[in-house]
Amino acid sequence: MPFAPIPVSTQDIVTYLTNKCGTEVSTMHLQEASEHFDCSLSTVKKRLKIYKHSIGKWDLTIQEAREKLEKTVQKQNLIPEVNNSFVKFGNYNDIRKIIQSDMFYPTFVTGLSGNGKTFSIEQACAQLGKELIRVNITIETDEDDLIGGFRLVDGSTIWHNGPVIEALERGAILLLDEIDLASNKILCLQSVLEGNGVFLKKIGKYVRPSRGFNVFATANTKGKGSDDGRFIGTNVLNEAFLERFPVTFEQEYPSASVEKKILISECSDDKFVSHLVDWAGIIRKTFYDGGIDELISTRRLVHIIRAYSIFNDKAKAIKVCLNRFDDETKQSFMELYDKVDAEVDISDKDEVSNQELLNQINS
Repeated sequence: MPFAPIPVSTQDIVTYLTNKCGTEVSTMHLQEASEHFDCSLSTVKKRLKIYKHSIGKWDLTIQEAREKLEKTVQKQNLIPEVNNSFVKFGNYNDIRKIIQSDMFYPTFVTGLSGNGKTFSIEQACAQLGKELIRVNITIETDEDDLIGGFRLVDGSTIWHNGPVIEALERGAILLLDEIDLASNKILCLQSVLEGNGVFLKKIGKYVRPSRGFNVFATANTKGKGSDDGRFIGTNVLNEAFLERFPVTFEQEYPSASVEKKILISECSDDKFVSHLVDWAGIIRKTFYDGGIDELISTRRLVHIIRAYSIFNDKAKAIKVCLNRFDDETKQSFMELYDKVDAEVDISDKDEVSNQELLNQINS
């Protein structure tokens, strides 16, 4: 009875092809190897799967580099750290439920700057022990940035997964931050937003989403651009792209009581915190009424609190954090704070104030 042939090993094929054809081989070379080892072409292709460079091409030098890259990615812990100062408010509970469900349910979160949109998503993932991959979108963001491409690693050119593919394979949350800054290059995500995965045409591989994968997008607008000019650079997003988000949450600034809890976690001076929250609330009301073009965000209040912890000077903390505004707005904001907190004098009476703001406040 004849002995069954010993299956050819990957190393046998690599050694044969390297000696005969070099390290870069094509389908024709693999056919020669199959004839040499008396096996099928599909068997040779299967053995050399890890060496595939692109369609019809194999690079026999890339295995070590590929394994090194993959091990580096796998070691990374992508679960955000729990922030003990985080205060739950707004859409947090709904966002948490969506993530916890493990359903694929793309979610769009819109709202004014500095009101905790991104932070809420990050902390929901942290509380649930869910991996999060955040991508900061710009007008230059393209398919290579999102899906991936060929990278030079240890002298070899190998395929490197982009953040979208990593999130798909890991079953992680993909956070597209400031998505309304994107151009039409973002349309490469159409199939991903349908839950169908993506075909990597450069390497001929189809990646299906793992359980738990989902997409969240944050924006200052609803993808229709910014008519008032507050958010320069935001673009009108493709309607078909926006339709792939089943729900949109509108994130508001926290209530006064919640905002105080946020600031108290950063500062123990209750009176200072109360004055800051009252001050910001008056400015926001005036902004919503159309009286002024600027407002104080929750993030800006945190900046002031942290500046106070550094300088131990309330007036200086407020001034340095208001310097981002034009002189007229800055002066009117400082004069208003003088009215809210009589113990702190930070206004410069020589500068021109925003009379419209002050008139509305006085009334």
